[in-house]
Amino acid sequence: MIRNGLIAAAALALAACSGTKGDNALDIPEVQKGDISEQTMKEVVKELASDAFEGRMPGSAGEEKTVAYLTKRFEEAGLQPGNNGSWVQDVPLVEITGKDYAPLTITGDGIDLSYEFSTDWVAVTYREDAATSVEDSDMVFVGYGINAPERDWNDYEGVDVKGKTVVILVNDPDFATDSLEGPFNGKAMTYYGRWTYKFEEAARQGAAAALIIHDTAPASYGWNVVESSWTGPQAYAQRGENAPPLTMMNGWVQKEIGRAILKAAGKDLDELTALARTKGFKPVSLGLKASTSFRNDVRTFASQNVIGILPGTDAPDEYVMHTAHWDHLGHCTPAPDGDDICNGAVDNATGTAALVALAEAHAKAGAPRRSLVFLAVTAEESGLLGADYYAANPVFPLAQTVGGINMDAILVAGPAKDVTVVGPGKSQLDKFLDAALNAGGRVATPNPSPEAGYYYRSDHFAFAKRGVPMLYVDGGQDLVEGGREAGEAIEADYRKNRYHGPKDEYDENWDWSGVMADLQLFYGIGRMMAMSTSWPNWVDGDEFKATRDESCAAAEAGC
Repeated sequence: MIRNGLIAAAALALAACSGTKGDNALDIPEVQKGDISEQTMKEVVKELASDAFEGRMPGSAGEEKTVAYLTKRFEEAGLQPGNNGSWVQDVPLVEITGKDYAPLTITGDGIDLSYEFSTDWVAVTYREDAATSVEDSDMVFVGYGINAPERDWNDYEGVDVKGKTVVILVNDPDFATDSLEGPFNGKAMTYYGRWTYKFEEAARQGAAAALIIHDTAPASYGWNVVESSWTGPQAYAQRGENAPPLTMMNGWVQKEIGRAILKAAGKDLDELTALARTKGFKPVSLGLKASTSFRNDVRTFASQNVIGILPGTDAPDEYVMHTAHWDHLGHCTPAPDGDDICNGAVDNATGTAALVALAEAHAKAGAPRRSLVFLAVTAEESGLLGADYYAANPVFPLAQTVGGINMDAILVAGPAKDVTVVGPGKSQLDKFLDAALNAGGRVATPNPSPEAGYYYRSDHFAFAKRGVPMLYVDGGQDLVEGGREAGEAIEADYRKNRYHGPKDEYDENWDWSGVMADLQLFYGIGRMMAMSTSWPNWVDGDEFKATRDESCAAAEAGC
């Protein structure tokens, strides 16, 4: 835990300047330990994870209870309503369910291939159209589908893909390396490796459709995950004015289906993959045409983010974010005992409770110089929708948002010597983390699976991709009692027996000491950021730095 008194003296050496706009050195102030209530954590987790909340599904009676309860606890903690006098931000959502899928047909000179939906390929539309049709769309292989000017890499160079179907590899070009060195950080996935980016870039390029060739290792999950995730209802945030462009269809094909399609074009998947990993790769027109069609059921509904603020004293228009998602899965596949409520005690009643407990502690300590924002977002389980909606429609300008901390599924495992940092080395926020860790006598362990791209899979990412530096820190696995073996066993048990299932429930016998140590870490980082005069940025070469720099350059106030 962070010691009573001062943050590590070593951190003070970093306070070489005031950290005003354009400065590189960081002002990391001294802060006191927070008075964080373990009782609050217990009360909030127990309440939110009770059967009365029915698994906290957005759009349900469980949401109404959750929003009312969080509003009450935020107010009691000493916060003010965070959205112009309101505690909530409405999040308009749309649910699109594809049906009546025609086969995916691939045609060309003497070529007539047909593939069945779900078993061979999957696809959805993000457009709110009653029907989707891709007809005789020219196919182009675009390697990893990356356009990264700051890395002098453009897989679309020299080709016009407007109205065409692009075929893309999953992950990024140096996935297969053993180190973290390379044009795309070696085996550590960058955002350019995520399927979300690939579909976004295909749309920016004007493609009619985008198909990713699935491969288990670089995707970090099997086809069964793709099939289950990309069939059935899909929820999205409703699009406002001036929204980014969309393809008509985004989807995946099985690896061997992708291999067969390329073979029909006279190409070899392995050879093209090797070429796509080299700088200067040029896209390959396949001389084939893709066609399919399906219908869509479209349903709109509304959910809510809950926002509280502790206004700052000297710089109230500069903001430090704390985020956690309040939602879970509602009723789900029953356990053997018939229990069908996915209570989501760990995921993410813990992170939501942490918002309340940290808000209480900061209010007790008195407002810092910058404002502290506590944002409980909806629909994370549907694809980070509440966070993405806020970041696209921010209550507080992103250029005036210093940075933030995300808290998602804090596993109750007892005290640990370390914390797991997801996405280390990306931003200068690591310096604030280091200072707090040094003071607490703990160490940072890098994410053990950097190739899986976990940094891009929780709510902080909605802010990061729009330029706001964000930290994502999980509990440690090197437990004081039992070491890494014990920590790994506890996490494996949770993943196997409770994660996204009815048995993720509150336990009266939980040892909260490790969680409370983590909350002291989060408190120290947030307090330092809120007392600092610095504007931490992404490190040079990070995929989000250019976005932040552009945002700051255009802003009259803030970074």
